[in-house]
Amino acid sequence: MKKTLLSTALFALFASSSFADALLFTVAATPYDHQMDRIRPVLTASNRAASNRVSLGVVNQWMGELRSIPYGFTTFWKTPAEAQSGAPADCKAKAVALYEKMQANGATNVRLVIGKRTPGSRQTHAWLAWDSEGGSYVLDPTFNWAACTPAQAGRRNYQTLYAYAGSKKFRAASTLIAQN
Repeated sequence: MKKTLLSTALFALFASSSFADALLFTVAATPYDHQMDRIRPVLTASNRAASNRVSLGVVNQWMGELRSIPYGFTTFWKTPAEAQSGAPADCKAKAVALYEKMQANGATNVRLVIGKRTPGSRQTHAWLAWDSEGGSYVLDPTFNWAACTPAQAGRRNYQTLYAYAGSKKFRAASTLIAQN
């Protein structure tokens, strides 16, 4: 059984090159759960009905506004209000603020992602993944002024470790392999 699971997970790992392609497994907990207590209400807030108001142009405008906030690392997750207060904000704060904007405006299929921005990254990074009718996008208002497709982001960049969507938590297949 373990060999079959490992073979399936290895196939999925090598077949996928980005979050949009990542094989995700629903999990009961992640190592980040305790840190995320402050922003859990944002993640689990009820989503307004799906809307066509959330266009790529609107998302790019929101990303530009968040990208213009000076960067400043914190050990804790800031709320969207704290991120937009004028004080510096890090990747976690900017991603959560964008998540809230998208959910409040009816976007669906949005996930908060924790992973590695590049293969050589020593620290984790936070961004959003969005599957829309127009395609799949990496939304990283810390480094990018606009949404990009996984191909534009780079084949090996934005590797998912964990993801959150509403009250659901996910672990990427590559994380499961690393821990076996």
